[in-house]
Amino acid sequence: MSQPPAFAVPLLDWFDRHGRHGLPWQHPRTPYRVWLSEIMLQQTQVATVVPYFLRFVEAFPTLPDLAAASTDAVMAHWAGLGYYARARNLHAAAKRCVELHGGELPRDFDALHALPGIGRSTAGAILAQAWGDRFPILDGNVKRVLARWHGVAGWPGTPAVEKRLWTLAEAHVAEVPDGRMADYTQAQMDFGATQCTRAAPACLTCPVRDGCTAVREGLVDALPTPRPGKVLPEREAVALLLENVRGELLLQRRPPSGIWASLWTLPQAETGAELRQWFELEIDGDYDAAEELPMIVHTFSHYRLHLQPRRLRKVAPRDRVGDNEAQRWVTRAELASLGLPAPIRRLLEAL
Repeated sequence: MSQPPAFAVPLLDWFDRHGRHGLPWQHPRTPYRVWLSEIMLQQTQVATVVPYFLRFVEAFPTLPDLAAASTDAVMAHWAGLGYYARARNLHAAAKRCVELHGGELPRDFDALHALPGIGRSTAGAILAQAWGDRFPILDGNVKRVLARWHGVAGWPGTPAVEKRLWTLAEAHVAEVPDGRMADYTQAQMDFGATQCTRAAPACLTCPVRDGCTAVREGLVDALPTPRPGKVLPEREAVALLLENVRGELLLQRRPPSGIWASLWTLPQAETGAELRQWFELEIDGDYDAAEELPMIVHTFSHYRLHLQPRRLRKVAPRDRVGDNEAQRWVTRAELASLGLPAPIRRLLEAL
């Protein structure tokens, strides 16, 4: 019986020549820096993550520093990266590591997996890159590569297909030479991001093309099977940009769950009537005198928001409107220290 074609060794040879070796979380490669990078890289490209990572580790150089930081400080350094649940989970996991693991990430799969925001693939990536332990990963890039190489049909988001891909990922880990797990883990991500890309993969120069089912059977464009199409629903909302006589802006903190959770943003409602009702209870001013600003269109993972901001200056709060944990007047100089959704920050900076 002939041996199956090799995968891990030629991939490592490719990585040695073409992989990314100068990423900031690789120098030094500590468990904390690896973990932080893995969370930031979820659904975000490397080029976008690098400057955020550098600012983040400058502000919070160690895991205990992150655990001790305020929510506002963490969200301010995350704002703009999107998918804010990642930041909340990162902060919560840091606190739990201080409580349960002496301020360090545990070198144990189950303990890592139990931390907020760390799934099976992220736990494996941390163990493989920080300590060289033999654990597979299965992020979006790896799913695409394995689906093509092994000819696995079906959308990888379904449990049956994902289970099959995990089995294949685990089998390839056994091929990795001793001492190369960190490189192999990075190689898989780099290969999917730069060579075996979703569109126009570079099959002619692929180091593992000889064993690739998709190349052999002409299925490169068909695999992985795309997710069944869906139309994003459209939603509308209205926001108020309110300034008092000192030029301070009124911001409200979003609830701890849901869209833009725990970030500071403008008073907002789904309808103008609902926002008017809040305004007349809380603010002394003429709602109808508000200036209409350009519409903000922002796409979330599960819907597209059309947000109509309106601006009203020199308003006066009624007695019960003051600074508290959910609402505060801020100067423009304070905006940089607060976690704001990217489209709201752009709106305020443009003014």
